[in-house]
Amino acid sequence: MYPRFLRKILSSTRFGIVLTGATLALLIWISLPAMAEQPVGGKSPAPAEQLPPDGGPQGEIGPYAIPKKAEAPPAPPSPVPPPASAPKEPESPPSYSLSVNVPVVTVEAMVLSKDGRFIPGLTQDNFRILEDGVAQPITSFGQTRAPITSVLLIEFANNNYTTAFLADALRAAYAFTGDLKPNDGVAVIEYDIKPNILLDFTQDKTAVLGALNKLRFPGFRERNLFDALYDALDRMEDVKGRKEIIVIGSGVDTFSKITYDKLQKKIKETNNVTIFTVSTGRAFNEWLDAHYGMLPGGQMRSLDYLQADNQMRTFAQMSGGRWYDPRFQAEFPEAFRDISNSVRNQYTMTFKPTNPKLDGSYRKLKIELLEPGTDKPLIIRNQKNKEVKYQIVARDGYTAGRPVE
Repeated sequence: MYPRFLRKILSSTRFGIVLTGATLALLIWISLPAMAEQPVGGKSPAPAEQLPPDGGPQGEIGPYAIPKKAEAPPAPPSPVPPPASAPKEPESPPSYSLSVNVPVVTVEAMVLSKDGRFIPGLTQDNFRILEDGVAQPITSFGQTRAPITSVLLIEFANNNYTTAFLADALRAAYAFTGDLKPNDGVAVIEYDIKPNILLDFTQDKTAVLGALNKLRFPGFRERNLFDALYDALDRMEDVKGRKEIIVIGSGVDTFSKITYDKLQKKIKETNNVTIFTVSTGRAFNEWLDAHYGMLPGGQMRSLDYLQADNQMRTFAQMSGGRWYDPRFQAEFPEAFRDISNSVRNQYTMTFKPTNPKLDGSYRKLKIELLEPGTDKPLIIRNQKNKEVKYQIVARDGYTAGRPVE
């Protein structure tokens, strides 16, 4: 394995000397280049692996080449350079909008005789619904006998009215409670300076009577009717089904924070609550005149109660209910029996408005009774073939909901 010249030196006896370690190391270092050139085992070394013509980085498993891009032939010269194209704007994502279908409007109507009796037996062909003067196609129709879901809203203030007529109004409320059916739900709220819930909705007649029995000793003199009615409408928004508010009071408002106009707007926006009002102002005036004659300030008092009656009438008319103004104590139970019958017997119709806008506008409604297939008013006759005068009780209108944005 040593080079030839080194073997000669090592085997030569002519030197007769002993090589030191340093001298031997020097000789081996000189011979290393020559040893590297000699093949191991007498074989010729393999030729070095050449990189691809294009060169490239070395990978873990050997070199790999990045091929050259093919050179495109030069474009022929153009006599007129093409116009520079504007940079293409990135495409924006498609826009989506929430589609809201026009809701179906439900209209409940009572058809009553002159004495307040419900007139049954009418069909869809007898009814015509007008929205802002335009006839609407009726999509469903039926006569319903629905359970009552009502709030008794009772004025309970410390004034002469309370002393004279509260007992009669309460007796009438007791009669109303006695007519309740097993599925009826009633809540009791009294108001003076503010509303106070005596009983939440219940089907327990005994609980209703117990709540009414609490109305014995009034406190404040104020009668804030607008605040109380507005609050009752708010509380009934989450109650499902047909709902009624029965207001028992003089109709006088003293110091409400809610204005009359704001309360009217609230009634217009509440499409599914019917208000029945029982005014006691007229009965109170009749009682005062009968017992004390025309007292000082009597004319002003009469004007106050006249305005109160007009307000109570308006609340009922706007919501599709009825207004009652009993003159004597004995008429109170009759009024409540009539309310009970009215809310149980109604004609229910639905239509899809021809005006599809959901703009929050108030739409006026009018219900007409016609002879089938004609524009002539319907004539109703009793068993004796005598014409019966009737009235249609329904909402004045409704508020079209706004679309979701």
